Amino acid sequence: MDMQRLLDATLPGLGYELVDLELGRDGLVRVFIDAPDGITLDDCVKVSNHLSHLFTVENVPYERLEISSPGLDRPLKKEADFVRFAGQQVKIKLRLPLEGGRKTLQGELRGVVDGKVEVLVAPEQVVAVPLSQIDKARLVPVF
Repeated sequence: MDMQRLLDATLPGLGYELVDLELGRDGLVRVFIDAPDGITLDDCVKVSNHLSHLFTVENVPYERLEISSPGLDRPLKKEADFVRFAGQQVKIKLRLPLEGGRKTLQGELRGVVDGKVEVLVAPEQVVAVPLSQIDKARLVPVF
């Protein structure tokens, strides 16, 4: 079974969202989870115990399982992420440069309009890029 689909089907029933999944060559399975109220150590333990049992039942091979919160610089991957975190500071790396050669955007995330992520990069300057052109996007913590 596809690990991504297995986690996407399992975690919401526990009250969590799959943010990211990393599979290491040494058998490491690293799962990043989030919830509306954030993640605690108890949440990580709960998910780890549940997934350990699930992987045994589903015969999923792994050596080590790590469960973690996405951190303050949470990655944004799905369209819903760009909608949910509108108003937050974000840094986006693009697959292809924009006109002028720019490959990185940083500013206030405005949301998604017609499949394009909008970022306020300067006062009254909004840049819109298609979701398909985004290589990586992360929240920028503001202290």
